[in-house]
Amino acid sequence: MSLKEKLPHPPSSELAEKAWSARESWRVFGIMAEFVEATEKLNAIRPAVSIFGSSRVPADHPYYALTEQIARRLSDAGFSVVSGGGPGVMEAANKGAYFGKSPSVGLNIELPHEQASNLYQDISQTFHHFFARKVMFVKFATAYVVMPGGFGTLDEVSEALTLVQTRKTRKMPIILVHEPFWRGMLDWFRDTLVAEGMIDADDMGLIQVINEPQAVVDAIFNYYEKRGFEPSAAEREILLNL
Repeated sequence: MSLKEKLPHPPSSELAEKAWSARESWRVFGIMAEFVEATEKLNAIRPAVSIFGSSRVPADHPYYALTEQIARRLSDAGFSVVSGGGPGVMEAANKGAYFGKSPSVGLNIELPHEQASNLYQDISQTFHHFFARKVMFVKFATAYVVMPGGFGTLDEVSEALTLVQTRKTRKMPIILVHEPFWRGMLDWFRDTLVAEGMIDADDMGLIQVINEPQAVVDAIFNYYEKRGFEPSAAEREILLNL
């Protein structure tokens, strides 16, 4: 019997666990590469506005048209427009910006059952990891424009509010578009979250609700009128630690 045959063999489950652990360790390098590639590609897009909204909105829906109008006005005003790069509201945002004067940026994500990239992207970056994609939405944003949407949109607006509230990113306009859609959520914020002390009453001031495309653009310019769009040294430091 050879020495190899005499040595005890580790259980198959132990081997599988070691292989999985090795994959997890190497995955870190893939995440690092994703951050580096995206940062280098997007560094020149400032000032930029991130637009969120439903992927399920068809091209003939009023929300699609409203998003396209907002994105076009933002693009013509000098803002790069960043969307999720997919269909629905994301496509409308990219389309409006694509035919405007400033870059249309799509941060695409690989999903099992959806997310085909739309055709209206001057700059396109595809992510494997949701969290890396989310960081890029925040890192390069001058403002957030939130159109009607589902769980993904609610996730994005909640994260934006949390990051600004906790000062993990710089304060900026967070604009909800189309008041009738958001009314119930905002009423619940006031009547439950504020009333029960889950958030401060002042936190409601982080949100603006606007209905008209030009008013969205005006609100962003009004916010930065006295300070300029470039982040301060302190804000840059905050963004490094997102």
